Order: sequence, then structure tokens, then C-alpha cells
Amino acid sequence: MSETADKVRLDKWLWAARFFKTRALAKAAIDGGKVHCGGERCKPGKEPRIGDQYVVRCGFDERTVEVLALSAVRRGAAQAQELYVETPDSVTRRELAAAQRKAGALGMQSDGKPNKKQRRQLFQLRE
Repeated sequence: MSETADKVRLDKWLWAARFFKTRALAKAAIDGGKVHCGGERCKPGKEPRIGDQYVVRCGFDERTVEVLALSAVRRGAAQAQELYVETPDSVTRRELAAAQRKAGALGMQSDGKPNKKQRRQLFQLRE
């Protein structure tokens, strides 16, 4: 990246990496304990370093990312993805959780046989 910074705040980096839409949302997430580094909560003024691993929770998703570059400027999505890399373990956990949420939303976790509405949903899913 051409506009890299030696020192950048964590909330600004999360905003630049497009984890959150605004810097205020990034700060609120950090203050709410949704961002961890090394198993401990972070502060918004913490300075991320290249190679640090952060656990970022956004909604239902929890991502473990490693910092590849620093930037205080919000760019396009392609440049934002160059700032970090998600660990393979994190990707598999996210995909598994999404599949479980989808199956639960269709009512697949019932103990008995499916009712009429659930059968319709199963037929639509198979088609």
C-alpha cells in the first residue's frame, strides 16, 4: 500500500480494513469486548503491529485475522483485503457455523417428523 503508516490506532485500522462501517462502530466494538489480541481485550488506542493476530467478532461471525500491513486510510475492498489474512481454521469455523445457522433456520433440528411447512422448505431446498 502506498499510504502505510508506522503508527495507527486499532479502531482506525479496523475501519480501514473494512470490518466496520464507521470508526465509531469500531471503537464501540473494541470497548464492548468484541476484539481480542492474545486472548485479552484490546483498547481503541492500541497500535497493531504486522504479524499480530486479532479475534474480531461482528454479529454471528468471529474471525481470526493476522495483520499484514498498516493503513489509516480507508480504500476500496480489494486494497482493504491486502491489510490482513484470515487464518484457515477461522474460515472453516465460520463456514460451519453458517451452515448450522442455515439448517436451524429451516427447522431441521426438530425431533419428530417434519410438518407441512418444513416439508415444503425441504423440497424447495432440494430443487
